[in-house]
Amino acid sequence: MIAIMLSTLFLLPLQAQQPIKLDLKRTIELANDSSLSAFRYQNMYLSGYWEYRTYKANRLPSLTLNLMPAQYYRYITQRYDSNTDTDVYREQQMFSASGGLSIKQNFDLTGGTFYIDSDLDYMRNFGETKSTQFSSVPFRIGYSQSLLGYNPFRWDRKIEPLKFEKVKKEFIYNTEVVSEEAVTYFFNLAMAQADYQLAKENVASTDTLYSIGLQRHKIAAISRADLLTLQLDKVNAQNTLENAQIALKRAMFALASFLNMDKNTQIELDMPSRPQGMEIPMDEALAKAKMNNPEFLQQQQNILEAERDVNRTRVESRFNASLNASVGFNQVAEKFKDVYRKPLQQDLVSISVSIPLIDWGVRKGKYNMAKNNLNVVKIAARQEELKLEEEVTMTVSDFNIQQRLIRSAEEALDLAVMAYEQTRQRFIIGKADVNSLTLSLNRQQEAQKNYISALQNYWLNYYKIRKLTLHDFESGLSLSDRFDFDNSMYK
Repeated sequence: MIAIMLSTLFLLPLQAQQPIKLDLKRTIELANDSSLSAFRYQNMYLSGYWEYRTYKANRLPSLTLNLMPAQYYRYITQRYDSNTDTDVYREQQMFSASGGLSIKQNFDLTGGTFYIDSDLDYMRNFGETKSTQFSSVPFRIGYSQSLLGYNPFRWDRKIEPLKFEKVKKEFIYNTEVVSEEAVTYFFNLAMAQADYQLAKENVASTDTLYSIGLQRHKIAAISRADLLTLQLDKVNAQNTLENAQIALKRAMFALASFLNMDKNTQIELDMPSRPQGMEIPMDEALAKAKMNNPEFLQQQQNILEAERDVNRTRVESRFNASLNASVGFNQVAEKFKDVYRKPLQQDLVSISVSIPLIDWGVRKGKYNMAKNNLNVVKIAARQEELKLEEEVTMTVSDFNIQQRLIRSAEEALDLAVMAYEQTRQRFIIGKADVNSLTLSLNRQQEAQKNYISALQNYWLNYYKIRKLTLHDFESGLSLSDRFDFDNSMYK
């Protein structure tokens, strides 16, 4: 009875534009496919995806071509003249060009970088003394790294995969956020349509009752005060209808805008029936939340980043040291054909050390700040964990209770409809007064709104649980299993 009544209740008369019929499931699908919120969350995911791709690319060898095709100098410079044993100013003109190839590979185990490169330079001097030279480094291999003990690559290997896992689960989380928004807009329109239809019925009813009241007043069956009350109800019903029509337009406009449809789209809603009973175990919901919720991954990331900062400031508080070593060949010649003949060996080993003697406790202060920040992050992580556990507990509890409230609201609606019909018939035959009729009508309208509100709360809690746990308890599947990360598609 309820399903038939609701399907009739929410259908509006056809207007100039053919209405679009939507049920709750289709509304959520459209929201996750076409809404601006969905587009924003998709781009947030893609941003994180390409950040992770960049990290992976940095782990691979990189090949770089460095070119300086032309460089020309003309200037006055100071030179020493050995003939006169004096410094003189002379004009200098020079043209040069250079190019090189380099291959680099980061080594995660030690935090250093291997490199292989090859360079070729050309230089021509003009003026009183003309000369042309080519300089080449046919091959050079080297290795450089910091000797501090801080290895950024090792920390990246811990943090970056965790960040990407968080990005993936944040996308699923945000998809459920969009579903929650869709539920809210859907039931806001449902409530507005219910108010509008009830207002229309009330206008017709009050008009009929006022006509009956006029006839009964002529035969002194009702008092002048009751007749005026019926007339007031008729006027109020018309005002309520106009306000309900305005609210209906706003709710329909809001849903159409949210779904990225034409703002003048006419929407008819197919209300969901009473859901079947489904109890969600509290312990299972908490376990799924700890396993899947991106907030837990965010806290893990925060702790790792704080531990990284502690490690870096600790090793940097002592001294700075770096190593650069390479071995290769080079040659200089006046002609290009000779620049690669009989290259000479080129060796380089350099160690640089910077030891702070007096820094007034700056480095020690940075280290202590990093340690204190780590403690703050750990406490914040625990607070967020407790907050999330509380939210999951309350939402699951509300969801399990809401199913009983829906059954109660449905029963109340059936009773209110029957009570109003009986009271209306009794008023027509003169066995009920105006106050009883008005009270019965108000109870029917309130029962109608309570039923819609109970359905809304049920579905909001349902999708909120999916959002918090990233788990579909109806099918028993993880939402991550239904997501194609490579194509960014939520199946």
